[in-house]
Amino acid sequence: MMSSSEMREKCGVFGVFNHPLAADLTYYGLHALQHRGQESAGIVASDGERFHFHKALGLVTHVFTRDILDRLRGTMAIGHVRYGSAGESGGQNSQPLVFKYRAGDLAVAHNGSLVNAAYERELLHQQGSIFQTATDTEVIAHLLARSAKQHFSEAAPEVLKKIQGSFALLMMTEKQLFVALDRHGLRPLSLGKLGDAIVVASETCALNAVDATYWRDVEPGEWLLIDEDGIQTGRFAEAEKKSLCSFELVYFARADSKIDGKSVLAVRKELGRTLARERAADADMVVAVPESSVPAALGYAEQLGIPYELGLIKNPYVGRTFIEPTQDLRELAVRLKLSAVREVIEGKRIVLVDDSIVRGTTSKRIVGLLREAGAKEVHVRISSPMVKDPCYYGIDMADKEELLANRWAEEEAMGASIGADSLAFLSERGMSDVLNIGLSEGSHHCLACFNGQYPTQLY
Repeated sequence: MMSSSEMREKCGVFGVFNHPLAADLTYYGLHALQHRGQESAGIVASDGERFHFHKALGLVTHVFTRDILDRLRGTMAIGHVRYGSAGESGGQNSQPLVFKYRAGDLAVAHNGSLVNAAYERELLHQQGSIFQTATDTEVIAHLLARSAKQHFSEAAPEVLKKIQGSFALLMMTEKQLFVALDRHGLRPLSLGKLGDAIVVASETCALNAVDATYWRDVEPGEWLLIDEDGIQTGRFAEAEKKSLCSFELVYFARADSKIDGKSVLAVRKELGRTLARERAADADMVVAVPESSVPAALGYAEQLGIPYELGLIKNPYVGRTFIEPTQDLRELAVRLKLSAVREVIEGKRIVLVDDSIVRGTTSKRIVGLLREAGAKEVHVRISSPMVKDPCYYGIDMADKEELLANRWAEEEAMGASIGADSLAFLSERGMSDVLNIGLSEGSHHCLACFNGQYPTQLY
């Protein structure tokens, strides 16, 4: 469980082609992807002649009412949920972004981050472009508008050759849906079928939410153009080693999704079992930091044969804590979000399993909650290695100097800094062995935040 002071995926995308209730399906798909972004939500629908769209700050259920969805007429739609960073105004950056250009209307929804966005933005400024948002996504739209190719079907693949970094991308005109994934496959993107309709989503859990049948994943460097003539596919880049973000499996994806053909739930349980084999603790029970760490905690407990207990309860109705204006109020918000069950915790030696530690502020507060509930000992176990380097591919992560692993290089000192009796991390080798099970030849996972080995040039 990572609070807003920790690490977050920035967004999720969903699209539908050729369904009479495209906007409604997109609403349910975005609801299933809500964990990927809780600041804003938006849907753009097309009736074949014009766009109908709505987006605003807030959760999917708050942004869209029945009346609003009824106005989003059309058989094609794309949607987006996103996070913003602390202090960001956010509203103008809500997606999908909608533009007018020479070929008509254009809507763009993007999950990821372009490492050459600043470079391309400066070139576009020099050429006279005027930007309305602070998003990488708008760079894509300006490049498309300035393309020498006259037709969208030719311009869109050409633009992809100019952008670097991570992107699961949906673009839509009045009659066409364009889908693409970056050349390294850093972010997940899956295709499904629902009758005669095509569905695309950041995670398979969103396909399940609308009763779509999983078809396949979009391949790294691949694009698809879907219109009334069918589906065209092509490549804007040669297939490179697939470098799916390891944190999709460790934390970001919903446990009922399949990522790269693997059950997220099964992977997390095996990470927990491997952690137990590597770093066992002598304790009375295992407690998870809810909710993403529960599978790893179950695997840890099963491997050691000790009980798993619900020692921490999460209140799902508490919002983001970083917006609180004072430290005292932020501390109170953490207490509202998580509470320790004294009847379970008191007098016990606890293994607290979490999926990661970034700055360590949340871990320290949670260990404190367990101490206040009467825990005799608190041994923290993390089902991933130390996070030592920032991410440039679409994860809202602390700067390198803010990462706890760069302030305390040794586990013992780091554990003391968060108030734990002991602290241990899963080894990089242990995590890789689990993530690589069933991986296709030539593929691997991006481990840059653990070892600083980035799969792309960073510009």
